[in-house]
Amino acid sequence: MTYNFDKVISRYGTNSAKWDGMALSMGSDMIALSVADMDLPAPPMVVEKIAEVARHGIYGYTDPFPPYYEAVRSWLDKAYGWQVEQDWIVFCPRIVQAVSVIIQKFTAPGDKILVHTPVYQPVAKAVTINDRVLVESPLKLVDGRYEIDFEDMERQMQEGVQIVLLISPHNPVGRVWTRDELERMANLCIRYDALIVSDDIHADFIHEGHEHTIIAKLSEEIANRSIICTSPGKTFNLASLEIANIIIPNETLRDQFKLGLQQAGIHNPTFFSIPALEVAYTSCDEWLTELRAYIKDNIAFARTFITDHMPELQVIEPEGTYLLWVNCMAVSSKEEDLVEWIQNKARVSVSFGSSFGPGGEGYIRVNVAAPRSVLQEGLERLAAAYPIQP
Repeated sequence: MTYNFDKVISRYGTNSAKWDGMALSMGSDMIALSVADMDLPAPPMVVEKIAEVARHGIYGYTDPFPPYYEAVRSWLDKAYGWQVEQDWIVFCPRIVQAVSVIIQKFTAPGDKILVHTPVYQPVAKAVTINDRVLVESPLKLVDGRYEIDFEDMERQMQEGVQIVLLISPHNPVGRVWTRDELERMANLCIRYDALIVSDDIHADFIHEGHEHTIIAKLSEEIANRSIICTSPGKTFNLASLEIANIIIPNETLRDQFKLGLQQAGIHNPTFFSIPALEVAYTSCDEWLTELRAYIKDNIAFARTFITDHMPELQVIEPEGTYLLWVNCMAVSSKEEDLVEWIQNKARVSVSFGSSFGPGGEGYIRVNVAAPRSVLQEGLERLAAAYPIQP
């Protein structure tokens, strides 16, 4: 079957954080290549299932039952070769909620929590908003590829880091961590007795030549200090249905996390989330294969377009995700100049680098998970207003 990802579907009037939020603050003449959800419809099988359950007409409380756990277990095995026990799986609506609960249950105010910057800020903000100390270990850009500065990471951990928050693959720089890198990180966590919390939400978008490894797979010792956060939200464009799978092999950690969910009043999935997950994880492989091919082509299109029309910009080669991290220093290292070019003149909405913390200045993040025509119009607007003329 061939799925039509080229069809443009307006998201205005759907309470879209990306489109309606943009229109409210900046005007509806903008093109959105910003918030990391897709402007592509969910799999038809999922849409049909949601319509079917909607017609039932009674939207009472729901719980996860065995088919949910089996769907998650099957997916983790099929997608990553990770065999998990049913008991390890804990439902939570959102990964950021889970991270916040983990911080509250396993650290105290003033404790240090490490992230690799630049980084997806809602995860980093979960640290500071809970009165913990955010320890930033900057990634190093080496020959156009970001690398972990293990010397800096160890130096920071020697001073008492309690949790390492791992974004795997990394958002926004698109790195897929190698097994060797993960082992080095895990060994530091063992040596300095830190908990590993890994956000793997983009793990289903891994590009050719790279392989996603779940850090808990490395050994039982590492699994016992790991909490792995997964979700169909990015993969199948189900973000607002609010369903994440928090995988915790260590029973003691798992019981504490469950207690934290109860204390926060988090329970009962939404009526539509579990049916959507079960269909997505069990019946949508062909759709996902075609989606990945479409996104691969979009990445190639965007890269070629930027090279041809804005050659001074540097696209960091993404190893994973549907996001492009673009170095715009040739235009300006000052974000206000980039805002003037991209937002005010080109009328395109992107994620500006400063929103990812230190190391993001002078960069933008572009979401290519959109119909090709929308992506092309956005890029053409950027080129038309491009400050560097030949």
